Amino acid sequence: MPMTKSDGFSPRILLDIYRKALLIQLFDERMRALISTGRMAAVYYSPRGQEILAAAMGVNLETTDYLVTTYRGVHDQLAKGMPLRQMVAEYSGKATGACKGKGGAMHITYPKAGIMVTTGVVGSGLPIANGLALASQLKGDGRVTLCNFGDGASNIGAFHEALNMASLWKLPVIFLCQNNHFAECTRYEDGTTVAHIADRAASYGMRGVTVDGNDPAAMWQASREAVERARSGDGPTLLEALTFRFMGHYFGDPGAYIPKDEYAAALARDPMPATKAALLQAKAASEADLETIARDINAQIDDAVKFAAESSAPDPDEINKDIYAPGAPA
Repeated sequence: MPMTKSDGFSPRILLDIYRKALLIQLFDERMRALISTGRMAAVYYSPRGQEILAAAMGVNLETTDYLVTTYRGVHDQLAKGMPLRQMVAEYSGKATGACKGKGGAMHITYPKAGIMVTTGVVGSGLPIANGLALASQLKGDGRVTLCNFGDGASNIGAFHEALNMASLWKLPVIFLCQNNHFAECTRYEDGTTVAHIADRAASYGMRGVTVDGNDPAAMWQASREAVERARSGDGPTLLEALTFRFMGHYFGDPGAYIPKDEYAAALARDPMPATKAALLQAKAASEADLETIARDINAQIDDAVKFAAESSAPDPDEINKDIYAPGAPA
């Protein structure tokens, strides 16, 4: 896959993107292995195939920027800086997890890295992102809010309401639609009439951009421009990243609804080996360098898995906590 040329894009940035993307890929492989072998019982949604778009956006964000994502957002969370120990422990239902083992995939939250909301309700993250962005605007703290969602969520009423409000108030928010061509098991064309989700931005006087989410340079450039616009007070962007998911909607979904020829063609364009080849060609890293990076990442994952395995389960009384504000009547 040829890489798009982009102003300011360098081999160093490509390496940073690949490092984040490889973390996502290796973490995903480990999680699927743990669940398949019975070492972990968890609901899991594989991001395989969508690593590059999350990584390319991630390198453009500050730690203090906010992230709102969905239950299929493990790649977004890792690209934003989610610690592996707290991530694996949460999936394992342990007290040391990011949400004390009570949230799992649906509710990963880690404010220290700006990971504010993971929602299991399709489309519900967009108005929440507006709230975070409005708070930043009122405080003048310079933060940008990134809201990730799938193509199916663009047909939810909250999508249109949120875009209208964000444009009206020029909120510092980026709406990133990860268009992987399937809303659960429904083909894009069977549920959406517009050629591109980004075309809907014009209805709200908002900037809309469609980009190849599997092209590191193109995705980085589009992300950078959206972040700069939001941070400088120029308002929101609807950014549609075209990609493809290599696994079913959830782990265990065989994906029989995906045409075999379409799947094979997408797999042949796998962005991970293509990005690695581009790195080597640009001499940004050697094979030995990339092997070292992979070993380091796997060692971190090993540590996180061990940490989760040795952690305690939540106390049964924990189920009654974090429901109401302190002092609020039950």
